[in-house]
Amino acid sequence: MSTASFLRLVCLASIWGASFLFMRIAAHSFGPAYLIEARVGFAALSLLLVAIYLKRKLPFIQHPRHFFTIGLFNTALPFLLFAYSAQTLNASTLSILNSTAAIWGAVIGFFWHKSPLSFKAISGLALGVLGVAILVGWDAMRIGEGATLPIIAGVMAACCYGIATNYAKNAPQVSAFDNAHGNMWAAVLIVLPLLPFIPMRVVPTETEILAVVALGVLCTGVAYLLYFRLIADIGPASALSVTFLIPVFGILWGYLILDEPIGINTIAGTILVLSGTMMVTGFSPTQLIRKSAEAS
Repeated sequence: MSTASFLRLVCLASIWGASFLFMRIAAHSFGPAYLIEARVGFAALSLLLVAIYLKRKLPFIQHPRHFFTIGLFNTALPFLLFAYSAQTLNASTLSILNSTAAIWGAVIGFFWHKSPLSFKAISGLALGVLGVAILVGWDAMRIGEGATLPIIAGVMAACCYGIATNYAKNAPQVSAFDNAHGNMWAAVLIVLPLLPFIPMRVVPTETEILAVVALGVLCTGVAYLLYFRLIADIGPASALSVTFLIPVFGILWGYLILDEPIGINTIAGTILVLSGTMMVTGFSPTQLIRKSAEAS
């Protein structure tokens, strides 16, 4: 892996880790529906500008069912669930729950595509579940009964990513950029009808508005462009290693900016979840370094 690719990987992880920080800042005033409609709206417009610059025509009319499927399970539904959770849970907890998406992908793949699970993968699943239990169990005790639904929502958001990943295996052949661009517009249309039923809680402050703009433009639009560049440079498997860095930055930003505590439960939960995810996915940092060195 070249120095430039490594820096892009770290930059992408820091941006996606910050998305939970921005959601935590804005969720209390915007509420889930307005927050996510603004996020996907800004992201869709950002990617539209890039598409215009690149002279890429979006094949939305040709594949409407495909774009609405990934728009629902890869964007609208998980974003809404995380936005709901962000009203109660801290940024570090949200980022760790997000990292279980790969575990959900393996479990769903076992039932959907009959993908086999090795003993190592099953052991990884057990580790990941234990890590989540330690993390959310502590939060449930600290926050009280009100933490139950937000925790379930965060777990289900990660599950949605697992569904989207397995759907993509047999999805129509659409480029990565068009998938990102099209699913954002689909998400805009999916979330729009919810606005009259889930109103804003209070008038947002200037800081909260800026957080939403950053969430849409930086954490979604710019982040996707970085991700596509990484896929082109180092391949999809290596690019997915960003998953293991996101919780590190989620915890860091929460601690530095929102003064969220880093307890022993956070550290233990993170280690168990990431270790379990690596076992399930077969990801090995040493193999990644070796392959990257050979490629360069």
